[in-house]
Amino acid sequence: MPWDARDTMSLRTEFVLFASQDGANIRSLCRRFGISPATGYKWLQRWTVEGEPGLQDRPRTPHHSPNRSSDDVTALLRMAHNRHERWGARKIKRWLEDQGHRMPAFSTIHNLMARHGLLPGTAPGIPATGRFEHDAPNRLWQMDFKGHFPFGGGRCHPLTLLDDHSRFSLCLTHCTDERRETVQQQLVSVFERYGLPDRMTMDNGSPWGDTTGTWTALELWLMRHGIRV
Repeated sequence: MPWDARDTMSLRTEFVLFASQDGANIRSLCRRFGISPATGYKWLQRWTVEGEPGLQDRPRTPHHSPNRSSDDVTALLRMAHNRHERWGARKIKRWLEDQGHRMPAFSTIHNLMARHGLLPGTAPGIPATGRFEHDAPNRLWQMDFKGHFPFGGGRCHPLTLLDDHSRFSLCLTHCTDERRETVQQQLVSVFERYGLPDRMTMDNGSPWGDTTGTWTALELWLMRHGIRV
């Protein structure tokens, strides 16, 4: 059912009425109406914001408009937010990608949603609190034990290691304890696979925390490998 000049407005209206229903499968509707998902989301967004006048054709913008890409992404983010108001940038990005849209980096999505008040608990024009992010992989790794719980007759101590720049999970493994030797054994495996970071940060606590202010054995071991802590 490709759209043409004969009844474009009626087809657009019919599409948005179907698409705005709870549980509507947007991609399926787009196939039914012979349009791309990007076009479908564009008309649904205009309908949501402006009503029927938003379905009218508009003058074309220059082909190389610098804001075109940002505007298109923002329209998709608004539409996704209207359907999932409690979702943050990461879940919105994944959901839109599952719908077939090519999305920019998470940081771009987060900034656009913050700018337009689409993050939970924020308002337009009020930027969300940002985090410092190193400008390249292996500049900083973040290591932490995520608690512990009963497992297989003993206890599981999940050890996590995250690259600050890429947010890539370098390690998520089950440890039987939180001893320095156990941690070093896991770190050796990670170093052999991904190389050495410039710096590592760890929360206070066994085996790397020390309330006396002196270096722990694990920190000294890392520094001997040229890693700042």
